[in-house]
This record gives sequence, structure tokens and C-alpha cells, in this order.
Amino acid sequence: MADTIITPPSTISLRLPSKYSTSTTLTTSPSPSPPLEWLHGTWSVTHSTLSMWRAARNVRITYTPLEPAPATPKSSSTPRPRLGDMVAYEASSGKGGVKRIAGVDTATTGDDTSVWDWRGKGWMFVLSSHWEVLGWGERPLSDGQTERWAVTWFAATKFTKEGLDIYSDRREGGSKETVEEIIAALKTLGAKPLVELCERDMVPVEIVLPWKET
Repeated sequence: MADTIITPPSTISLRLPSKYSTSTTLTTSPSPSPPLEWLHGTWSVTHSTLSMWRAARNVRITYTPLEPAPATPKSSSTPRPRLGDMVAYEASSGKGGVKRIAGVDTATTGDDTSVWDWRGKGWMFVLSSHWEVLGWGERPLSDGQTERWAVTWFAATKFTKEGLDIYSDRREGGSKETVEEIIAALKTLGAKPLVELCERDMVPVEIVLPWKET
């Protein structure tokens, strides 16, 4: 049987994080999970509620292909997709080199590519977190180019509060129109904590081009 071809949504359509969803809302998500290959590549974190990015600039996340995690009786009856996860950022002062955080993302259940568990690599192996794709898509811009965007939610850990990120595949960040529509859509999801996050903590992440590479 041929693989199902999923067309990226062209409008902003978001779902609630599983933390705030009932079993009914989880099965009636307004958009499908993103194809694994669609996530591959480097994304600018254009807006975020995460406080550590207040002192950083040019925050980007690169997802790379990895072999699936084998199925186990406790986790899943099928192999689970995995991604290499590399966060890179610079100090907002522009001084110093690029700092990096390496990890591996493993799909939480089955082949659902919208719900992930992160585990650090190296000395950060003891750290873990959970994150979800709330929405994704592609939109045409006035200059004829296409903008790819995504919204992610991350659960609270011992070191960070729960939060939201807005991704763009453009180095200069998401377009004003797309970002405004995403924030407006987040506020209509019906979860008060998400509304408060948007109103209190969602701010642009500083972007200064060109990015440093080392």
C-alpha cells in the first residue's frame, strides 16, 4: 500500500496539549501529525515563553533523521520514530561562541510524530522532557516564497516551567502576520494557562543576522 501523502496545512490550526485535552479532543485534532521528514532541518525559534532565551539570540533547533527506536512490550507495539535534536544559540551580547545542547527525541507512542520525549546526550543524559507539536503548516508570502511554521508546547521539568515556542524555517524568523495569527489561535484554545502564557510570557527571541556558526 502506498504511503499517505499529507499536504501541509495552509491555515493556522492548533490543538490543545494532551495535558489539557480529553480523549475526545485528542482524537479530533484539527490537523494531522506532521510527516517525520517535514520536521527535518533547522528552525528558528522566533517567539518563546522560555525565560532562558531572554539572554540569548539566534536560537535555532535542528532535527536530523535517526533510526527508529525498537518496539518493546512496555512502550509500543511498533518502532517509534526518533530525531536527533541540536539546539544552538548565542549570548544576546554577541560575545563568545555558539552554545549547543544535544539530545534525542523519541515519539512517545507508536508513530505519532506530534508527541515526543527528549533525552539529553553526553553529560546531559540525566535530563529529559516532553514536548508536543500543536500545529504546523506552510504559507505563501507576498514575495512569492513559502514560510514553514510550527508551534510546540513543552511540559514543565525540575528546571523549567511549561511553555510555548513558535518556529519558522526562515533565519530572520516568522512573518508578522503568521506570528500574530498563531498567538491569536493559541488564545482561543480554551485552556486558561495557555492564554496566560501568551499574554504574560510570549516574547520575540532576538535575531541578529548572520548567525554565528562556531
